[in-house]
Amino acid sequence: MFKNATKKLVFCAAAIALGTILSNIKLYHFPTGGSITLLSMLAICLPAYWYGLKTGLLTAVSYGILQLLIDPYVLFPIQLIVDYLLAFGAFGLCGIFCNSKNGLIKGYLVAILGRYFFSVLSGWLFFGEYAWEGWGALSYSLVYNGIYIFAEAVITIIILALPPMKKLMNSLKAMAK
Repeated sequence: MFKNATKKLVFCAAAIALGTILSNIKLYHFPTGGSITLLSMLAICLPAYWYGLKTGLLTAVSYGILQLLIDPYVLFPIQLIVDYLLAFGAFGLCGIFCNSKNGLIKGYLVAILGRYFFSVLSGWLFFGEYAWEGWGALSYSLVYNGIYIFAEAVITIIILALPPMKKLMNSLKAMAK
């Protein structure tokens, strides 16, 4: 039991480290926050895919706390919860499909939608003042967050659909168990 717990901890820590490194490889950084990164959201979904919802949520929230420590942007205490704990924690939702066929892609899509929901909520409630001229806070937040979140999601889904990547993800899951 101790060996399995240690292995799980190491794999989750490695995913957090990889996600942190990849979050700094920005394909595009938007001026008022948000970036299209190189697969960083996928890295944080992996523990949920390997071990299920509970471990996935714990790992994803831990990643959110690390992001808060590394690059904080907090205007209000509740915004901290929405942006760092809930939005990043949503990556753990990938664990819902950890045992189903094409579970990584299904789970990743659910996780991305969860991240999008909380990012839009934060943008609408806390960052509406940045809305483009003539745009309401909600419509601005829907579009702004959708651009960077779904752009990275599309890139990730294309990469995950490649046969060598499918093989790699299956091998990683087998190693993690």
